[in-house]
Amino acid sequence: MALPRRLREFFSWKKWRPDVWTLLLIAAIAYVWFRPPAWVSDESRATPGLQVSLLDGRRLDLEQLRGKVVLVNFWATWCPYCRHEMPAMESFYQDYQAKGFEIIALSQDDDIGKVAAFIGKEGYHFPVAMAPLEASAAFGGVSRLPTSFVIDKQGRVRKKISGQVHYARLKDLVEPLLAE
Repeated sequence: MALPRRLREFFSWKKWRPDVWTLLLIAAIAYVWFRPPAWVSDESRATPGLQVSLLDGRRLDLEQLRGKVVLVNFWATWCPYCRHEMPAMESFYQDYQAKGFEIIALSQDDDIGKVAAFIGKEGYHFPVAMAPLEASAAFGGVSRLPTSFVIDKQGRVRKKISGQVHYARLKDLVEPLLAE
């Protein structure tokens, strides 16, 4: 049974030719989807005292990392933007760890097994811990995920990133602090 001529014309791809504005709109949506905006704010305050138990069982105190530039990243396995930023974080970590850069990824998940399975499956090497209840409050509150804080070598919180980080953004924020 053939479709009536009007339906064939309606569903014909020849009619669906996008104009320039439609293509620009599609491109903008794709850009925001794959690299959503993040708001970077300047900070200048002491790093809160924070001790965490890493997934591998070691204890880590932020004070131990004095002398390094540190990215403290709040994330969760259920957060699509968090999952999307992690490959860039891993790549940056591999490239800059020997230069004095460190990451602590603090998961907001409830299930440590799920976090450990995700980190193991994806092959991430940066330190990961479950975020203690006081961690978010210690950094002034984390209202959305992902949220990251960049800490300088002297132990001061210098930047807050509300939203997804990517390699170029990390490079712009971390390299000047490594040079100090």
